[in-house]
Amino acid sequence: MDVTTILILLLGGSIATYFSGDKLASKVALIFSLGALLGTLKLLSDYCNGVDIGFSADWIDVPKVVFALKADGLAMAMVLLTTALTPLIVFSSFGNSFKNAKNLYALVLFMAFAMTGTFLAADGLLYYVFWELALIPIYFIALIWGNGDAEARKKAVVKFFIYTLAGSLFMLIGFAYLYSKAGSFLLEDLYKLDLSEGEQFYIFFAFFLAYAIKIPIIPFHTWQAKVYQKAPTIGTMLLSGIMLKMGLYSVIRWQLPIAPSAARTYMPILIGLSVAGVIYGSIVALRQKDLKKLLAYSSLAHVGLIAAGCYTLTLDGLSGAVSQMIAHGFVIVGLFFAAEIIFRRYETRKIKEMGGIRSQTPKFTSMFMILVLASVALPGTFNFVGEFTVLYSLSQINFWFAILGGTTIILGAYYMLKMFQNTMLGETNTKVFADVTTSEAITLVAIIAFLLFFGLYPKPLVDLVTPSLKVILETINR
Repeated sequence: MDVTTILILLLGGSIATYFSGDKLASKVALIFSLGALLGTLKLLSDYCNGVDIGFSADWIDVPKVVFALKADGLAMAMVLLTTALTPLIVFSSFGNSFKNAKNLYALVLFMAFAMTGTFLAADGLLYYVFWELALIPIYFIALIWGNGDAEARKKAVVKFFIYTLAGSLFMLIGFAYLYSKAGSFLLEDLYKLDLSEGEQFYIFFAFFLAYAIKIPIIPFHTWQAKVYQKAPTIGTMLLSGIMLKMGLYSVIRWQLPIAPSAARTYMPILIGLSVAGVIYGSIVALRQKDLKKLLAYSSLAHVGLIAAGCYTLTLDGLSGAVSQMIAHGFVIVGLFFAAEIIFRRYETRKIKEMGGIRSQTPKFTSMFMILVLASVALPGTFNFVGEFTVLYSLSQINFWFAILGGTTIILGAYYMLKMFQNTMLGETNTKVFADVTTSEAITLVAIIAFLLFFGLYPKPLVDLVTPSLKVILETINR
């Protein structure tokens, strides 16, 4: 058994879901996504026991492309994030009714397949194929099943598609040049290249454009808030929980080791841009009146801090960034789901039209509060582990980076607690707020349990990714 099993399950699940019909689509998608999660856990166990679970086979002769999948600790951590969140996202949507449900859930599984392939690919062209394939499902999910005015939704989604595709083309040009130098797209061969300063500059920024748009890093963020707002919640959770991690992961896996000299040279600028995103996202979040847009800008602030950790080029920075990627994936999915629960009952996303929920459902209020506290990195939650480690690594580079990056905690606590007060307390909305259903409670409890368990005991995930990060750092510092 190797990692191709996960890809086969997700791709096969996408096809089976499509042919299952609208009534069974959600259940079939859930079964296959749970199968992928169980398969990931089995492979993870094999990996920890020293079994080689990677895969490699010749694919295309000219140019020479290998269907190579690298299954180290870093890749497996990201695959685990994908396969753990996918069934939760599918299950969370059971309270919604979708037209052409078989198409929607088939696209969800196909997107999970493409994102998993992106995390595993060890051949540049194969990686690019998976990277682009992940874009197609979310385009249709947001365009067809999104909310709000159809024309505004189309404009936001097309802008996102064009932005992302344009950035990816620069990355493809970079891979073409690297192939001309190495005669191979294999990751290990690209790591061995001895590129000049000028070559590294162009390769580094060709990759940077693709990743900065996907993450996003300001000033490449302008697509994000509108798409998060207009997409259906299932699409928003896929985007924020998993897809943006493709860019952050790729910075560590591809950009930094291939062009290490450029990474060291432009480190202050890149960290500066990332920290600017933290401050900008937090300030804009303070002004939001729509709950989904507030969470979108909150996400922008948090991923800015993660990107800053990636560009520190230190083990603490990379380790903290990976921990925060996983923690952020779970907490942002939980928060968007909580927003969806409120929308199902109040049929509004405007914060001023909410309120009075706590008096009707203390259970939901308590779970929402835990997610809010995890988002602001309360000690004892997994988010604290990642944010503290990243801020520590920033302080080793420049203490001011750590101080400015730390504003995500201060400002985040202010706007998140203010949002909680306005949505959950008071007597603004007099509508009856039905208590959470069993499926809603299971989803929220699973997310909270993950955040609390690894907040108190992060060692398994940290130990999983550390050896891979050390190898990458050795390549960067060679």
